[in-house]
Amino acid sequence: MGKIELMSEDLANKIAAGEVVEKTMNVVKELVENSIDAKSNEIKIELIDSGIKEIIVTDNGIGMDKEDAILAFSRHATSKLKTLEDLFYINSLGFRGEALPSIAAVSNVNLKTSNGEFGTEVEIDGGTIKEVKSSDLKKGTKIIVKNLFYNTPVRLKYLKSPYTELANIVDYVNKMALSFPNIRFLLVNNEKILLNTDGKGNLLKVISNIYGIDLAKKMIPIVGENEDYEITGYVSYPECARTTKNNIIILVNGRAIKNSEILKVIIDTYHTYIPESKYPIIILNINVDPILIDVNIHPTKMDIKFSKIDTLKDLINTTIKNKLESINLIPEIKSNLSIHNYHDDSFQKQNLNANINEDNIDNKQSENNLLEYPLDIDSTYNINDNDINISKLSKNQQNMNYLETKNENRIKKMYPVGVVHATYIIAENEDGMFIIDQHAAAERINYEKYLEKLGSNDNTNIELLVPIKLEFSNKDFIILKENMYILLNMGFVTEEFGINTVLIRNHPYWLPNYAIEESIRKIIDIVILTENFDKYKFIEKVAATLACKLSIKANDRITINDMEDLLERLRNTKNPFTCPHGRPTIITYSNYELEKLFKRVMN
Repeated sequence: MGKIELMSEDLANKIAAGEVVEKTMNVVKELVENSIDAKSNEIKIELIDSGIKEIIVTDNGIGMDKEDAILAFSRHATSKLKTLEDLFYINSLGFRGEALPSIAAVSNVNLKTSNGEFGTEVEIDGGTIKEVKSSDLKKGTKIIVKNLFYNTPVRLKYLKSPYTELANIVDYVNKMALSFPNIRFLLVNNEKILLNTDGKGNLLKVISNIYGIDLAKKMIPIVGENEDYEITGYVSYPECARTTKNNIIILVNGRAIKNSEILKVIIDTYHTYIPESKYPIIILNINVDPILIDVNIHPTKMDIKFSKIDTLKDLINTTIKNKLESINLIPEIKSNLSIHNYHDDSFQKQNLNANINEDNIDNKQSENNLLEYPLDIDSTYNINDNDINISKLSKNQQNMNYLETKNENRIKKMYPVGVVHATYIIAENEDGMFIIDQHAAAERINYEKYLEKLGSNDNTNIELLVPIKLEFSNKDFIILKENMYILLNMGFVTEEFGINTVLIRNHPYWLPNYAIEESIRKIIDIVILTENFDKYKFIEKVAATLACKLSIKANDRITINDMEDLLERLRNTKNPFTCPHGRPTIITYSNYELEKLFKRVMN
């Protein structure tokens, strides 16, 4: 007798359940998606003990007749696919026909459904139909799932804590509410309401329901499209950044998905706007012809493949960056004395301490001591550079250059009136009072300057009167020799000089005169540490490093004239709101907030 036998339907369903149902959230997900596919505009999710004991999902959708109610619990039974061609044009959230039989195989299920004419109730225990009878339910469907994994104790053992299971469910329902603001969602656990949306189609109101009113006020609408994709949604001000990526929600044709490539593009759009350890809050809806995506990759249907993904990434990148570059991003201090920036006081303190250590501040400096080296805060749009090149431009080009330069001023002119702790410049204009971190401001100015110089492919250099001799370990010397072309392309002229030693004879013209050797060493360190060389990333790293190390620091004392120059050059940068590491350069008290603080106006 042969050894190969057909599995029993019960065993096959339990195996399938292992792929579809891993936690309570999976049950909620499958039932809610069925409700959405059934054209519901009201969905109620009730849980007992985070769904471990009981999950009830009730909707007002089209419902089912008796025959469909019974057939729905058979494997691969679905109303959403009829032919092979349908698989390439999926408009529904569910389509595999695995969810209900998988759920029923590992729990006790009671289904009540009505198509408006006849009501049916089906009772199922561990995948076996126990009873079918009439039901008095109004149009719609109600499914009760009890005792999840009661007959598969190993899976029950590996459920997380009730708090973790509940958090997963809340996260999923939040995403569905954001994806379908025209559907009313009510989520209840142990009779406590966790989410209640009105279903009136206002996405910003749903954001307020989930994140709170203050955060909703800091969300920015975005819209973009190309020949293949359309994107809509909201992105947060940089000051609202959080510590996890969980608040970046990607929705494709209403389906909550996970995609590392899209996630990376979104995070990159906030590069230098927020610290690397922080992430924005994003609700991104991607609408696309179903033929350009493949959702049939995994039973959970949360991972999908895109055709023409490069055009989608370009659209996302351009749309979000253009929006961030079009608005004022200066964080405003409210009169409750709490700055709405990063929502984490410990984070601010840690970063301030890190900045102090990094800058090697000498707290014993004399208060009257000025800088021992000249300010190096030339902006990206250096006046002298424009004077040199303007004669080479046509009249139209000269006018365009002027207009582009004028349009770069994203903030109003600020007038310095003093400084606190030789670190924070106090300035004013007609809108209120501003506090500027002089190091962060100088960093931003220098970062954009170095970024422009490094990206210009201008390898003009200056010959040193006395070559700089640099000695390396044998390992670093080998790596440097392999990557010497990087230095040559930047304008360096080098020469091997004995064992593991290099002479620098010429350097790029834009390196600061007061820190040439230090700058060269930092650039070479980056060359040695760089793996899988990428020109743009290398340029960005060099620009950020030089800007950080060579800019004025906290406790460097500068004159009022220097402050005026610093603030004006900051205005001329592309992003005057943050340093290259994402720390704010400016915060503000509006006139109204100042008057509230001093009780000149009363709420």
